[in-house]
Amino acid sequence: MISSVRADAFADAPAVSDLVVRKAAMRDIRPILELINGYAAKGIMLPRTEFEMSEAIRDFTVVTLGGRLLGCGALHFYSPTIAEIRSLAVHEEAKTHGVGRRLVEALCIEAEVYELDAVFAFTYVFEFFNKVGFSVVERGMLPLKAWKDCVRCPKFQACDEIAVLRILRPAHWEQAQPQPWGVAMTSPADELIQVPTPRHS
Repeated sequence: MISSVRADAFADAPAVSDLVVRKAAMRDIRPILELINGYAAKGIMLPRTEFEMSEAIRDFTVVTLGGRLLGCGALHFYSPTIAEIRSLAVHEEAKTHGVGRRLVEALCIEAEVYELDAVFAFTYVFEFFNKVGFSVVERGMLPLKAWKDCVRCPKFQACDEIAVLRILRPAHWEQAQPQPWGVAMTSPADELIQVPTPRHS
């Protein structure tokens, strides 16, 4: 999933004590749509509809300041062991205040609460995620279902995104190899491809 977050979203800026990180509520749908679709208009993210957001709002975490939404991100589950961090977006003026870092860390903590072994993301600049514990993996080695939104992307035939992975429970992850997804799938549409242990730069 295309992300609007750049390297400066993870900058070690002075702490903003009034930043609030919380799960999204229905009242956040409009500002989230404005944020995501603003980037979609620039070709950076995929557009979202109110219907899609209403269905997915429970996946989202937001960062606010004084009641204003500064950033959002979602944790989308693909199996009992792995999820994707997606729809990660931060307002331009908030990109030097650590909003992106707080979002990613909150989503990783949520994944740990659900006892997931790993989380992954698609991004243009992997350095963003390297700073918060992710490593580059082959993008074609991620769950096939993660590609369902790709057919809507204008870059589908020439995608230049980079896949990154963060292992949350190394012992469980290693034990799961070479079939990290565990339960056998019931149909070709549910097939998952093995994700290798990430390489470190």
